[in-house]
Amino acid sequence: MREDIKSFICDVAKPGRYTGGEPESVYKDKEKMDCRVAFCFPDTYEIGMSNLGMRILCGVLNRMENVWCERVFAPWVDMEEQMRKRNIPLYAHESGDAVKDFDIVAITLQYELCYTTALNMLDLAGIPMVADERDDSMPIILAGGPCAYNPEPMAPFVDIFSIGEGEEALPELAALYIEMKKNGTYNKKDFLRAAAKLEGFYVPSLYDVSYNEDGTINAITPKYDDVPQKVKKRIIADLDKAYVPLCPVLPVIETVHDRITLEVFRGCIRGCRFCQAGFISRPVREKSPEALCEQARMIADNSGYDEISLSSLSISDYSKVNTLTDRLLEWTNESKINLSLPSLRADSFTRELMDKISTVRSSTLTFAPEAGSQRLRDVINKNITEADILRAAGVAYAAGKSQVKLYFMNGLPYETLEDVEGIPALAKNVIEEYYRTPERNKKRQPQVTISVACFIPKPFTPFQWEAQNTTEELETKQKHLLSCLTDRKIRYNYHDAKVSRIEAVFARGNRNLAPAILEAVKRGMRFDAWEEYFDYEKWMDVFASVGVDPSFYANRAMADDEILPWDMIDCGVTKEFLLSERHKAANAATTPSCKDKCSGCGANKLVDKEFCRWCPGHKEEEAEYLGHNLKPFVPRANDDDEKRDARGAGMAKNPGAKAVRTVRFRYTKGGAMTYVSHLDVQRTFMRSIVKSKLPVYYTEGFNPIPKLVFASPLSVGSAGENELAQIKLTEDVSDADVKAALSAAMPEDILIHEVYTPTVDFKKIKWAENEIVLVGDYSEADLEKVKALLAGPMVVLKRTKSTEKEVDISQFVKSAVANLECGNIVINAVTCADNTNFLNPSYVAKAAMKVLDNKGYFTVVRKQLLGEDCKIFR
Repeated sequence: MREDIKSFICDVAKPGRYTGGEPESVYKDKEKMDCRVAFCFPDTYEIGMSNLGMRILCGVLNRMENVWCERVFAPWVDMEEQMRKRNIPLYAHESGDAVKDFDIVAITLQYELCYTTALNMLDLAGIPMVADERDDSMPIILAGGPCAYNPEPMAPFVDIFSIGEGEEALPELAALYIEMKKNGTYNKKDFLRAAAKLEGFYVPSLYDVSYNEDGTINAITPKYDDVPQKVKKRIIADLDKAYVPLCPVLPVIETVHDRITLEVFRGCIRGCRFCQAGFISRPVREKSPEALCEQARMIADNSGYDEISLSSLSISDYSKVNTLTDRLLEWTNESKINLSLPSLRADSFTRELMDKISTVRSSTLTFAPEAGSQRLRDVINKNITEADILRAAGVAYAAGKSQVKLYFMNGLPYETLEDVEGIPALAKNVIEEYYRTPERNKKRQPQVTISVACFIPKPFTPFQWEAQNTTEELETKQKHLLSCLTDRKIRYNYHDAKVSRIEAVFARGNRNLAPAILEAVKRGMRFDAWEEYFDYEKWMDVFASVGVDPSFYANRAMADDEILPWDMIDCGVTKEFLLSERHKAANAATTPSCKDKCSGCGANKLVDKEFCRWCPGHKEEEAEYLGHNLKPFVPRANDDDEKRDARGAGMAKNPGAKAVRTVRFRYTKGGAMTYVSHLDVQRTFMRSIVKSKLPVYYTEGFNPIPKLVFASPLSVGSAGENELAQIKLTEDVSDADVKAALSAAMPEDILIHEVYTPTVDFKKIKWAENEIVLVGDYSEADLEKVKALLAGPMVVLKRTKSTEKEVDISQFVKSAVANLECGNIVINAVTCADNTNFLNPSYVAKAAMKVLDNKGYFTVVRKQLLGEDCKIFR
């Protein structure tokens, strides 16, 4: 943790975002490194640490002995304000070193609205944002991710774009950098020229782009003969051999996806014409159930997570989904680990799959019809019918569910108001299906939530040439849909059309948009994906100031023969195939899935095969494919309807074993753990206890967790030297063995000192002994001011969740003594620590800082918990 952030870190939201020190973080001797990479995620820590791609790519680089890849996240606005105020540059999470001192700065571009945040990170790092302004002393700026498939809006800022999957590509680029550095041939110009010859890397400075008078592109021309006309994306052919982070970095604060993400396969067989992910990830490549089960078990053992998410674009299209789920359930149920699914198709949803997967045991199920009418579903090639949707809803209702969520889009090509009216009509039919289902849960009313996004034309889709509806058209359709809703059992959520318009501008943009992005950053715009910081009028003003017409990019249909800004990229799927799909959409003609018939998209050439594995003829996969041959549900032997709750929440997970003893442990909490909330500390302890493999007693009910009780929570910013917590065991394990197991599983900043059988209840805790250190160059006069404060009333502004008011906290302070030590003022304070009158000792510190005009900063360490008699509590 950097020393220069300690003085203010507790004043910003979620300080645990910035401290580093998480379990399984990678640390290396930087003096022995030939290449240092700063991997930047242009959003908050919680979102970045939920991204599997970032974990994978950091891992493959760190497998190289002479390369150290560190993580960097965008600081939230309050942290950025403090950093700029104190001239603290953007720094890496592991070493704390300034990002500008790294060799390569890699930025993942996951969505268009992160562009301003990405450039703001460079500016905060002290790195010139424009590539031409960076000399050989500056890091190479590398960018990748889904948005790299149209690199042009960010081309003037980025040195190299990584196109496709980076597990093999990024180590090759690092090796090239190291080789040129070692043999003395490195300079930025020559390195970029050499990098362009590696497959999967686009160097925008090596291409000239000329324009017609109407603003369309005239030509995209490589500057040199050895620079490729088209950059072919990289893929991993055999996913069983691909790198998987088996010992993942474990965040100490809650993240968006705080669980194991098990990538089952890449690619999609469906061909929805609006879906960029489905086309750029082709061809389909699967992992074997054997590899997946082994990886899942190792990650679970190393992390302590209690949930596994089976990740893919459509999990029910995995050819061996039954085998995989059966094999996982052989050990996950016993280990109290839930299985969850991020995506389900209505035409392949079964009761059997629902009963296996815990996510669908919750009260809400989600399906994505995307369009309200069958005609429009055929236009977009969704290949599901209303009958499929109603059948899936009926399966859910028969299993006791009462809530269904449906995803749709407004503004799709060829959409009419009649299609829009089909959305509430379909939702009403889903409601009526509830009443048509005899096995429904009659104790609850049904509810359908429709969530409607705005269509955004994306590169490398059949709809990349289509115009987005204007903002006014989209808003008119949203209001019309609302007017058609008459059933209170239907809830309606929709996306902001103005946000979608800005996304469309950048999704189909060219290099002429770069001045707008740069101007926006100079005006302080960032975190555009966050509602509280997105400002449409500001964007319109920015576009006007640099002479950009956003309608040219978002609201204009493109001709079949128009040169597209991303035409120098080869994603595998041919342009001819996408054009044929565009024309079929105009006639509402569908294309079968890859499983049913090969349509010749061209993706097979990426794996050097005449046919990709999903062409007809792979009989060994067909038997388990859920999209065909839907079987009637047969209850499993352990299916017991009596154990289902009123919500139909699924099987109760009864751990069975009863507690035989309670063990209490005394521990120290310091380092990075000082700056996380009590709830996050609790989550960290839960994972560590699971990792320890101790026979822990779990709570009863449908979501069992280890029975863990803390003596008294520590506030954010407070360390503790003798903290107490306790667990229950279902077997009689010795104190020494419990201590050894917990010590091995806990993060470095949690030290287990002692394990014993408790004799006194935590309710007997009354006081806490705290050491408060006011850090600064203080004088005797300052000490006297603090002593006077401690001797009289201490009135502070005390905040609760709903109010704030002035309170005299002296009534909650039993004693407080201050001394001057080496320029610091040290206060030893005994404060209330019971549940009724708990006082956060930082209030004493803040009151003291106030009388010292807030010079310096303070630290708090709770030394001991005390009983009512002020003796050490055990």
